[in-house]
Amino acid sequence: MNILVTGANGQLGRHLQLCCNKTEHNVVFTDVDELDITSADAVREFTCRQHIDTIVNCAAYTNVDQAESDAAAADLVNNVAVGHLATAMSEVCGLLVHISTDYVFGGNCGNTPRTEAEPVNPTGVYGLTKLRGEQAIAASGCKHIIIRTSWLYSEYGKNFMRTMLSLTASRDSVSVVADQVGTPTYAGDLATTIWTILANPKIENSQGLYHYSNEGVCSWYDFAYFIATHAGNTACKVNPCHSSEFPSKVVRPSFSVLDKTKIKNTFNITIPHWTTSAQRCLDNLLNNRQ
Repeated sequence: MNILVTGANGQLGRHLQLCCNKTEHNVVFTDVDELDITSADAVREFTCRQHIDTIVNCAAYTNVDQAESDAAAADLVNNVAVGHLATAMSEVCGLLVHISTDYVFGGNCGNTPRTEAEPVNPTGVYGLTKLRGEQAIAASGCKHIIIRTSWLYSEYGKNFMRTMLSLTASRDSVSVVADQVGTPTYAGDLATTIWTILANPKIENSQGLYHYSNEGVCSWYDFAYFIATHAGNTACKVNPCHSSEFPSKVVRPSFSVLDKTKIKNTFNITIPHWTTSAQRCLDNLLNNRQ
């Protein structure tokens, strides 16, 4: 395979670079400075010149609140650009691996883990544009694997773990919502899973939609408490609160747990518990401070 990874400077893209030794294929990493995926001509020219037959798309507009007032920009990246990538792969009978989100399920998610077969109902621009990206892939007819994930964090960029690590080290107290439940997902684990899937001989006959997060369930409050406790920031009191205390334009999923049965069974994947992976990421962040 000649593999193109887009969004290479983001959380997942960085980890795909770190563990690219898990693949024997030729890999090209790009971000917006190297390739503007919102341009159909740029995508087609780049993929033809590099003989790309597989794309892993990690690029996304992920600012959930800002998307409400910048819908055109969100749609351009999360939908239109995805369509360009899908078209490019359909023209060469290539494969598109695309990262989507639990936000396609909207705010009312019940209280059981969501399977790939359940109906979607996004309640904000971010979730809607990500869903349209999924639909653009299906409409293109290209070979594809779509992976929905949730609560992504890593050692890089802006994310919940890095924010809480900083806040609990510098404040006497923080308040974190306890009525939104899901599963934190370490970008390093998802990156490893993507390379594992691309190396699996079943991939040709296993196209479609999959869910991936770490194992286990917690609230944002639980996650923040874990971070503060295991980082030694015990002087900061982590207080649970209701999501209504942090008004937002977007109705966030109250129960955002994804059912991973399909991806585990199809590709024989073992998924770590969220606490194990969170500790690993936290150790990396703390060690880099020394």
